[in-house]
Amino acid sequence: MPVTSRRSPDDLCRSMLERNADVISVQKPDVALKKLKLIILAALKLSNRKGFQAMSLRDLSKEAGVSMGGLYAYFDSKTTLLNMVLTEVTSSVQTVLGNPPTEVTGDPIEHLKWLIEAHIRLTDDMLPWFSFAFMEAKNFPAKEREMAVDSEELTEKFFADVTERAKAEGRFRTGVTPLLPTLIKPLLQDWYVKRAKYRRRGVTVDEYVRTVQNIVLSACLPIDQISDLTHTDQTGADASGSVG
Repeated sequence: MPVTSRRSPDDLCRSMLERNADVISVQKPDVALKKLKLIILAALKLSNRKGFQAMSLRDLSKEAGVSMGGLYAYFDSKTTLLNMVLTEVTSSVQTVLGNPPTEVTGDPIEHLKWLIEAHIRLTDDMLPWFSFAFMEAKNFPAKEREMAVDSEELTEKFFADVTERAKAEGRFRTGVTPLLPTLIKPLLQDWYVKRAKYRRRGVTVDEYVRTVQNIVLSACLPIDQISDLTHTDQTGADASGSVG
């Protein structure tokens, strides 16, 4: 089942504007969206280069080409900006993973495969956002660090719910570890945390999706069903072997 939900920078910044309409003082929606997009992309770029903690608002002003006064029209501090970014990451996870198509909800195996693909494609669309949330989390203030942890737990819960259902319906083989949802997460994270590695190897998002689906299903389906899985091509096999 193809995943059609996409989250472009414009979509994310538009959502951010709507969510923070009570504090963002820019009156013209088109102008507000254009400048907020410049600010957010500059903040993510600077954070990737030097770390969010080391980034000053003056650095951000220069990188985005927006005056200091212009920045303060959108947020009053770096912490507020951080909160806005993390809120959109969590909201995107909830919106995309929480709304599977009806075609997959009747079958927990198809639902599990869909969740894997939906998460990988979401993080591919929002690569700088997810990389930022993962790499910078240890430096966040306590409240925002808790937000990042909550987002991780939300993702894991989607997988836990569908794997529990598969167990209850007898779709998994006996003895599948209850840690399966926890073990799936690093496979999903590898795509955005180590994206440059896969880019150098020419691994496409489609290949990575198939590889992760096959790894997970091989770990839990009855033995007689594993041979029915679609085998990855050699590039996909290389991807699965390099996860770490």
